[in-house]
Amino acid sequence: MVAQLPVVTDSLRLYVNEIRRFPLLSEEEEQRHAISFFEEKNLAAAHTLITSNLRFVVKVAYEFRHYGLKMLDLIQEGNIGLMMAVRKFNPYKGVRLISYAVWWIKAYIQNHIISSWSLLKIGTTQAQRKLFFKLRQAKSSLAGMNDELNGEETVSAAQSLHVTEQEFSEMEQRMQGDCSLDAEIPGSEGATALESLADSRLNQEELLADFQENHNLQKKVAEAVSTLNEKERYIIEKRITADDPLTLQEIASHFSISRERVRQIEEGALRKAKQALLPLLAA
Repeated sequence: MVAQLPVVTDSLRLYVNEIRRFPLLSEEEEQRHAISFFEEKNLAAAHTLITSNLRFVVKVAYEFRHYGLKMLDLIQEGNIGLMMAVRKFNPYKGVRLISYAVWWIKAYIQNHIISSWSLLKIGTTQAQRKLFFKLRQAKSSLAGMNDELNGEETVSAAQSLHVTEQEFSEMEQRMQGDCSLDAEIPGSEGATALESLADSRLNQEELLADFQENHNLQKKVAEAVSTLNEKERYIIEKRITADDPLTLQEIASHFSISRERVRQIEEGALRKAKQALLPLLAA
């Protein structure tokens, strides 16, 4: 079977003309080269297997032309999938290479589409990935590609894909594409999407209130710590507030006391500090 190759752009036409120079292999030739690579790691045989199937990669990539990505980029990803398939192909399984490789080719192309489609993650689970690639087909069969689905059609489409209506609607929204914040809003006389976003930053009064609250809190904590003796302050600083806290044993060695005694001092110091901070906590 000879793959029908699409020719769309000059660069794609040039690439197609180049790969047509590589002859297709008969089943016997393919088997011989596949065994040579499988048994002997003959790189020349692997090269022949890859180049003879490059036109099939173009055919598979063309099936994904509607996702708005460059065909040559899709073909490049598909070629990587083909190389992986050749690397893992077992010629003794009784199947042709392209029958095995088509799954690798599609997997690499689909991964590229999902990672390139949006700044947002399109799908993280296998079910979401399947829904992404089946959604267009389901919509096309129920309503036209350019029409909105009504409520009943949305439910039918979700059921046909074995997902919930919410999952279907969420994926449909993700596939609307990203929008630049600098893009002008239609009918807004020059207003941009950025101007419509609410400013979540604190105003001057709120910033001042936060500063005063933090200042008061730091003051109260300092007063609470001042009620501790030298040993208690050391343990709190080294065990509670330090970025890299010491162990009970390290502090016990420092003071030449037991670990249990360090634990008791620590608990007592925390109770003192809590008691000093109770008025602040109750406010």
